Amino acid sequence: MTSTTSTTSTASTTSTAGTAGTRTPGRTLRRTAATAVLLALAATLAGPAAAATAHTGAPAASPVGVWQLDGYGTVLRVESGRLQEYQLTGVSCLPGDSARRLPGGGPFRYATKDGEILTVRPGSVHIDGSAGDRAARRLAALPDRCRDAPAPGPAADPVATFDVFWQTFAENYPFFAAKGIDWNAVRDRQRPRVHAGTTDAELFAVFQEMLAPLHDAHVHLLAGNRFFAEGRPGTAIPSRELDTRVKAYIQDVDLAGRPPQEFAQGRISYADLPDGRGYLRLSGFSGYTESGDFAAESAELDRALDTVFTAERTARLRGLVIDLRINGGGHDALGLQLAARLTDRPYFAYAKRVRNDPADATRFTRPQPLHVQPARGPRYTGPIAVLTGGSTVSAGETFTQALLDRPGRTIRIGQPTQGVFSDVLGRTLPNGWSLGLPNEQFLTAAGKTFDGPGIPVDHTTPVFTEEEFDRRRDSALTAALARLPRR
Repeated sequence: MTSTTSTTSTASTTSTAGTAGTRTPGRTLRRTAATAVLLALAATLAGPAAAATAHTGAPAASPVGVWQLDGYGTVLRVESGRLQEYQLTGVSCLPGDSARRLPGGGPFRYATKDGEILTVRPGSVHIDGSAGDRAARRLAALPDRCRDAPAPGPAADPVATFDVFWQTFAENYPFFAAKGIDWNAVRDRQRPRVHAGTTDAELFAVFQEMLAPLHDAHVHLLAGNRFFAEGRPGTAIPSRELDTRVKAYIQDVDLAGRPPQEFAQGRISYADLPDGRGYLRLSGFSGYTESGDFAAESAELDRALDTVFTAERTARLRGLVIDLRINGGGHDALGLQLAARLTDRPYFAYAKRVRNDPADATRFTRPQPLHVQPARGPRYTGPIAVLTGGSTVSAGETFTQALLDRPGRTIRIGQPTQGVFSDVLGRTLPNGWSLGLPNEQFLTAAGKTFDGPGIPVDHTTPVFTEEEFDRRRDSALTAALARLPRR
């Protein structure tokens, strides 16, 4: 809907980072992983709800009505059978996704045409696959500028499109100061280049020039057959080609040619290693099923983990390597689902907060804490070595962060992660182009974020460099095995 889960999926993202390519971004269900399509502090005020009841005739307990999300620049008009999103800035209101209510007499659950599932309750909205909820307050009616909002289309004025593009980042992006970028100065420099006669190619070039210095893998722009996204310098965004190369290399070099067990359309693999250790590799937290439906994805992950974490194996494992070095992200909730197999007691995973003041980039919602709850059945609670690198992206990073306070010994080896954690806020520009950007932060128990530089490692090694490939070595896995107990 207005956002997607954790970002690019290895299974679907093949465009070249930093260039205007011809491929579309992966679905963000967080994100569509369209990446990219939320934080609930469930406090519904009786006053506004009562006022809305008088206006709409709906009971206070019903989510039918108009809701403004806390942050996200989004208003939802919720009807008994349909939901309509409106994307707001200080200069615009554009209709976004619409969704149909799922059949059945249960909660108010709506599905978009892309298969994203939203559950709407008075005071909160939840998107399947996202960690946490989004807080919402009831409005008496749609904002005036939304009532006759025109649908986006290619005939839109380039200047109006520029203004909405710039305003969307100005009101939602939290990291300009950290990246040393004066967004007002960017507008002053670039807006004079745009006029009524600006072509699509020229406008795309302007936008790309504005976005490139962010080096943010959760920022993307899609305009027909033009696509722009760019990661942190010196890193590679996961792709099908990179994943295929690494998977074959690991089987050949690390597993001595023995194929691992594979699950979830090859996105998850496991192998027993010598001396009582195990090796679990995940190339993403999505793409596990053909349908992409979150319930099916979750069930497939459970099926894989039930096979890996049997009572017999968890009893004999001396150490576990979890390889996330090529992980394109996906659903944060699936990362928490895996973490639940790695502990025997609850603990703090992370807290989410969202920028919610269009005029002040330092203002956020109150952090919403998320916890790991132990799964039922066999669990592995022994030492873990997590392998990461610059191609560990989004949900791969939030899972890594969810292990920071894990009870028991957990070490990180390789290189820092990519440095993007937020759900991707999906926007449509007046000319119909699609835009994605982050607007959330994931906090540690001490209130620290890793946006930008990524989560650091405890022990630094090369990660899939050409020298590593040429010399047929895997320094990160070698270091992990040296630090895990053996039989």
